[in-house]
Amino acid sequence: MSAPAALLARRPVQESGGTGLLPQVLLGLASGGYAIGAALGWGSEQLALIMGDFGLSVAALIASVSCFLYARARDSRFRPAWVLFAVSSAMAACGNAVWGWYEVVLGRAVPSPSLADLFFLCFAPPAIVGLLVLAKRPVTRAGWVCLALDAWLIGGSLLTLSWSLALAHTAHFEGESVAEAALSLAYPLLDIVLVSMVLALHFRRSHVNRSGINTAIAALALTVLCDALFTSPLLRENYRSGQLLDAGWFAASLLLAYAPWGVRRLEPCAGPPRAARPAVRPIAGSLAALTPYLAAAVCTLGILYNVIEDRSVDRVVVFTGCTVVLALVVRQGIMLLDNIALTHELAQKENHFRSLVQGSSDVIMIAAPTGILRYVSPAAAGVYGRDADELIGSELATLIHPEDLGRVVHEVRRFLAAPPSEEPTTRIECRFRSGTGQWLNVESTVKRHQGGLIFNSRDVTERVRLQAQLQHNAEHDPLTDLPNRALFTQRVRQALGGRRAGDAGTAVLFIDLDGFKGVNDRHGHQAGDELLIQAARRLQDSVRAGDTAARLGGDEFAALILGDGSRDGPARELQVQEIADRLRLMLSQPYRVEGNEVRVAASIGVAFAEPGISAGELLRNADLAMYRAKAGGKDRVELYVPQMQADVVRRTDRATRLRTALHEGEFALLHQPVVSLADGRIAAVAAQARWRSAQGILFTPAEFLRVADDGGRTAELGHRLLEEAVEQAAERGRLGHRAPVSVRLPARRLLDRSMPLGSIEGLLTRHGLPSGSLVIELADSDPRISFDELEQRLVALRRLGVRIALDGFGSGYAAINALRRLPIDVLKLDRGLVEGVVESARLHKITAGLLRIARDLGMQSVADGVDVPEQVLALRAMGCTHGQGMAFSGPLDEYRLRRALACGEFPVPGGAALPVLSGRALPARRSPAPPEVFEHPPMRSNNETPVPPT
Repeated sequence: MSAPAALLARRPVQESGGTGLLPQVLLGLASGGYAIGAALGWGSEQLALIMGDFGLSVAALIASVSCFLYARARDSRFRPAWVLFAVSSAMAACGNAVWGWYEVVLGRAVPSPSLADLFFLCFAPPAIVGLLVLAKRPVTRAGWVCLALDAWLIGGSLLTLSWSLALAHTAHFEGESVAEAALSLAYPLLDIVLVSMVLALHFRRSHVNRSGINTAIAALALTVLCDALFTSPLLRENYRSGQLLDAGWFAASLLLAYAPWGVRRLEPCAGPPRAARPAVRPIAGSLAALTPYLAAAVCTLGILYNVIEDRSVDRVVVFTGCTVVLALVVRQGIMLLDNIALTHELAQKENHFRSLVQGSSDVIMIAAPTGILRYVSPAAAGVYGRDADELIGSELATLIHPEDLGRVVHEVRRFLAAPPSEEPTTRIECRFRSGTGQWLNVESTVKRHQGGLIFNSRDVTERVRLQAQLQHNAEHDPLTDLPNRALFTQRVRQALGGRRAGDAGTAVLFIDLDGFKGVNDRHGHQAGDELLIQAARRLQDSVRAGDTAARLGGDEFAALILGDGSRDGPARELQVQEIADRLRLMLSQPYRVEGNEVRVAASIGVAFAEPGISAGELLRNADLAMYRAKAGGKDRVELYVPQMQADVVRRTDRATRLRTALHEGEFALLHQPVVSLADGRIAAVAAQARWRSAQGILFTPAEFLRVADDGGRTAELGHRLLEEAVEQAAERGRLGHRAPVSVRLPARRLLDRSMPLGSIEGLLTRHGLPSGSLVIELADSDPRISFDELEQRLVALRRLGVRIALDGFGSGYAAINALRRLPIDVLKLDRGLVEGVVESARLHKITAGLLRIARDLGMQSVADGVDVPEQVLALRAMGCTHGQGMAFSGPLDEYRLRRALACGEFPVPGGAALPVLSGRALPARRSPAPPEVFEHPPMRSNNETPVPPT
């Protein structure tokens, strides 16, 4: 857990801004050249005077112009300071210029006092005020008082020492006037004040533009040093312009000119903040704290010097020393009061911080760079169940779960290597050992702290459990707790990839419970849910530990059988098929639900993995195999073969083309005549739809209705055919061909809400079709349809003049029930009976019996599929009244139909002509006669239908 030392080391700094190295080189060359020239005497006395006077004046003028231009170019709170430095340098330039005027131009000594002395005296005040502007401003009155006292402590100490060493002699110099004596004292006193301000500023300088401020302070310090040397009696008596002392003033002026422009702002590279580095107390801060005592020590040295030299202590020294001591006492008193206030404030903040930490539900821990815990907040007792004192001193690594330790260490090292400005904190989640030995899920916010780390941790165990529960709920079926479709698909995808990729032994089983809807309908949905739970338990118990059982939705289940790496394909296929058969038998066993024994069957589709197959394709193949098993009789296992997909594609393509055909009108309506078996007259026409596709293929109703497997397209097709049949029948009626039209409709279509009774009534009214001209052939009813609703519907249709025919009589199990309850006018024999009526004696007797029932009930009868003359003779002998089939005519288009209706009849066996066997040949024209059959019988209710006694 310890952080690498290299990550915590101080980062290198980068320089930004500044003018580069060239100005520094030029500054050094100019100062060095001047110093060399001054040391060598400049070669001549006249040149020495010029360089000592006007050279210093030019250097000071450069400093003045530089500071003034910088003040104009920069808008900051230090702008007045650089303006004052410009004024101070201008005073020095004027003083040196006046000095040169006397020595170089006039060629005589500078008088004392002179105008040059006035300019030189005006040099210090602007510089002193400028230093005050640069200083860090105190925020309280006590701070301002301390600043003034610090300045006096420094100045008084220097005054005491200077007075004892030199100024006392200057003040008592005999033979000088008062002005000369005052001038002699003014220079050192102003220098003392300037030095005091320089020292005070050094300890209180602002952090902004520190490099420029330090350079300006160094320039002024060099100026003060040269002034101090100049005012000393030893050098002043022998001073001449152009000497080496002038090199210090020259360098100081150039340094002040360079200060604002040659700034280099040192910016640290991205790295840990200062708080993350080892704390080292700055030397400047220590000197600032010792300033009062150092000043008192200097003052004491000045007094001791007089005592050691057996001099009488000067009153100036005594007064200055007393004021210094008084200032020190006052300053210490202010600092004491300030320290008391700070201590009280610090105690309040500490109490506030302690109350926040102790009252927080989060645990705050501080770890050293070695990973040892140095501080743990009291909240650890409530969160971790361990006292804070027990955790302090232990290694953090021993408290973290071993499986999470590597990840935590990696995240900590990555965090320490990242720049703090970009990533000040990070978040780590791991398991933490509690006092009871359990592992708690802990989330920690980590920050840097003096080379170590601060952890703000909280217990998120309940949140993690909730997230895990939500994740489980999102991936599992809520009823059976088996994996749902999403998780099952993910596991299939995993099985097809990784180390199991290419294993052809992996198989997916799709399972559908046949008869489950009946359980829901008979026993209720709660019983159905209980059955699903038991089925899921059986499925889960029947698969291996590494396999996956899932519920996909409703009564559909699935199982993933992982391959065993065997390359024996047939043996693996047989093994999986045996597993599927065992599952089928297991799921088909009786279920005990709410005290009742119920049974369902299982249809299972099996699909094996293939190289390159995706999870979606494998699931689709198993689904197709399952639907093939249901279509093949249910309660069976079906293996997927590629032909299944081809069949689906073909059905889908045909369904797509069927949708297009509905919108583009590719359906044609043909009519097949219904002929009286007695005399060959056309009694009615049966409407039949044909679909001629864009490829020229003609599909029969049986072919395209298998494709139109959704109720929407079937309803749309039936509505169009009914409307077109009624419209064409009405048109033929207006032309004199009044043959009723028969339209076949499924029973469920009659009860469909999209086809209300009003729509049929409106259709008949709109086209003006007379009563009895529309016959609806009722297809064999679905056992799920209510006979009560169907009876009411058919009675309402008969009141509109619509006659009802029972289609397929003799083939459906509900035919007798329909005869007993529904208002039927016509019985239409099934084609299967008609085809074998000649060859099979059994079918002959059955057909004769059905026709006798129709005759006894007073119903007309129609035989469908009468294709040969022998069938006509046999049916007529049994009492069948009408026939429809190729023995008379095939389906005809509208033009051929009207020609046939104009003829009015077809020849029947035993007549003068042979029967027409094709829709293309028509019988000889005979005079038309109105149809005598399919006449509307008298209306009566279903209860009045006569039924012969048995």
